[in-house]
Amino acid sequence: MSIPAIEKGPSKLLVLAAFAALYIIWGSTYLGIRISIKTIPPFFLVACRFLVAGAMLLGWCLFKGEKVPSLKVFSTISVGGFLMLFMGNGAVSWAEQYLPSGIAAIIVATVPLWFVLLDKGQWKFHFSNKIIILGFLVGFSGVLLLFAGKGSTDFLGDKMKLVGFFVLIVGTVAWATGSLYSKYKKVEASVTMKAAVQMLAAGVISVFAGLVASEQKHFSFSQISGSSFAALLYLIIMGSLVGYMSYIWLLSVRPASVVGTYAYVNPVVAVFLGWLIVDEQITMQQIVALVVILAGVILVNFAPEPKKAVIVREAESVV
Repeated sequence: MSIPAIEKGPSKLLVLAAFAALYIIWGSTYLGIRISIKTIPPFFLVACRFLVAGAMLLGWCLFKGEKVPSLKVFSTISVGGFLMLFMGNGAVSWAEQYLPSGIAAIIVATVPLWFVLLDKGQWKFHFSNKIIILGFLVGFSGVLLLFAGKGSTDFLGDKMKLVGFFVLIVGTVAWATGSLYSKYKKVEASVTMKAAVQMLAAGVISVFAGLVASEQKHFSFSQISGSSFAALLYLIIMGSLVGYMSYIWLLSVRPASVVGTYAYVNPVVAVFLGWLIVDEQITMQQIVALVVILAGVILVNFAPEPKKAVIVREAESVV
């Protein structure tokens, strides 16, 4: 009997570079969205961002000789794009009309908690681990802290801020759901082709969403400011092409809960850049809420895991 060759894992340097893209670049996209939506409606922003980036990736795939996926495969991949990019990223773009970019990033920091909560295959382990349960309680108490005391007037006193908050929560759940779907739903397509299809699907849906929301009635390309256009280019190149490609690739080589650790750093980067560049105010209560949320996320993701569970996970990843 011949001994099967051992597959070489991905380069550690490449993995580190991909994580750096998620940690730093994605943290800065909150500010990029904030600047873009000053003169570009949110759904049209999402549409422009992902249609351009998706078309570029698809063109690259075709140039390399890849075939366009069948309608069935195309539809399967598109589900992830709808959940992650249209609902997830779209929620951030829409909500930042009413919420500071730093606050949006703090709320999105709950994504790793949703990863663990929604990963049905790991429920037996997750909900028998006291540290993980404690992490959930701590993490979501941080979200509630945003409403506590004087801070509650920021949300409860402004209807659209409150709506923006709940839209972001739905968006984070959709992002985690789409990420897990993309990880476990195996399809015959390269990472680049998957990202291209997901972006194109999200872009097309965003066009229709913008039309339904009547964004075209109050928008013309001539009104786009130079700063908004520059921010849009940054979102396309760095946020979508570099950042999202890194994310999709990491999901294929690392556990979803580990990939989700980008949410530890993104809020810190977003809060700092929002304060530095557009003078967004951050209160001590909001900083404490961020620290509490991140404490919960860290407890969840760094809870000790039995060797048996690790073996089971490795086996599941091969199926």
